[in-house]
Amino acid sequence: MFTAYAKTLSRIEPTVRRVAIIEPNAASARLMSDLIKGLGAREIYVESDEERAVELLRDVEPGVIFTEYAGPTLSGERLARRVRRSSMVCRMAPIIMVTNEATAAAIKGARDAGVHEFLRKPYTTGDLFKRVENVALKPRPWIEAVGYVGPDRRRFNSGEYAGAPKRRTDASAKGGLDIKDQAMRILVAAMAQFDQDPAQATRAIRQQAQTLKAVAIKSGDARLAIAAGGLEAFMDGGGVTKAGLAQPVGAILALTQTPASNAPVARAS
Repeated sequence: MFTAYAKTLSRIEPTVRRVAIIEPNAASARLMSDLIKGLGAREIYVESDEERAVELLRDVEPGVIFTEYAGPTLSGERLARRVRRSSMVCRMAPIIMVTNEATAAAIKGARDAGVHEFLRKPYTTGDLFKRVENVALKPRPWIEAVGYVGPDRRRFNSGEYAGAPKRRTDASAKGGLDIKDQAMRILVAAMAQFDQDPAQATRAIRQQAQTLKAVAIKSGDARLAIAAGGLEAFMDGGGVTKAGLAQPVGAILALTQTPASNAPVARAS
């Protein structure tokens, strides 16, 4: 067992080599620092204030981020959203939310903010190890939409719920997500929400173009590959506008029989 544990530690070491801990309580921050060192962390950065934390994350580019749910000058949910929608190198880094208030509302809020895992205080070294192992060795698909940015919420593991799957999508997740259908839904949503958040809508559309092109090449769908490639080329040209996107996005949507325009956007992300 020790050998297996040592092998796992060596596999997660690249993820935890540089860690950021956003924690208002100094004693809690010290405890977390001591425990994470035992998992292979070499560089540990601690901050208690949300604004300073944003600057810290931009500067140090951590492999994993731990954040307390709330503090005098910190909202863990808001921080997670800011990171996910930023241009930081670490915007896709695993975020583990830590709190002693593991309510259903807190867990849902963390999930919807783009958090990977949820860790309830007080926790053991084993609890911490399990969360780090999950984010380091069990990667989840990344969702780049407008209403949501972060790891696939359908595979969210709060560490608190052990009941039966409740969503229709839970069953399909075991056999693989319908990537093409999801990308189409996000395209529709991004176009609909373009005026509210042009920067994120553009990022979302670009990601779906890349995803659909990859799916098309893998499945041998030449028409979709050409349409997705055309959208990519248009976006690479710069000066992206909603009006300009209408034709290349429409060309992609016209190729599918999926009623994407009638699909509930929240389910897609």
